[in-house]
Amino acid sequence: MTDHDYRRALEAAVREYEQLGERRRQIDQRLAELGHTIGTLSKLLGFAPTVPMGLTDAIRLVVRGAGVPMTPVEVRDRLHAIGFDVSKYANDLAAIHTILNRLNDSGEVRFIAREPGKHQYTWNRMVTPVVLTKDIVKQMQENADERDAMRAIEEPEPPEPRRRRGRKADTMRSRSGR
Repeated sequence: MTDHDYRRALEAAVREYEQLGERRRQIDQRLAELGHTIGTLSKLLGFAPTVPMGLTDAIRLVVRGAGVPMTPVEVRDRLHAIGFDVSKYANDLAAIHTILNRLNDSGEVRFIAREPGKHQYTWNRMVTPVVLTKDIVKQMQENADERDAMRAIEEPEPPEPRRRRGRKADTMRSRSGR
């Protein structure tokens, strides 16, 4: 195979990967919508959930299905709307804030700073892969080295100069038999 064949194969693989990622996003969106529908209909019919869902999974379901950034209060209201019982928590908003912060730390949701007290969270979509050529990787490495150099707070000590032995020391060593 030639380089041209490899490039075509790579382009096809990247294209398929991106298409599958988009299909996954659409499926995730539909699953979240159906989860909301099932929760709401179950609540209206007075059914108890057969598989109890924890608060973290419920928040994932709500934020993923929202499609727009949400405040913690909006997340709580949506949890109520799908029939999730948050009354078992002494401070439901504190529990929701804690879980949203953990999901943000793990990269599942993204924090969006707004005016004070109105920050929002949104589901963190999959990142589309980028093909890195040798020149891009080289540039990234150089940038990383430059960042490391800028972070340095101390200048490294220069190496100590080597001591050169004079002829006199060499002559004395050879005479003593060393």
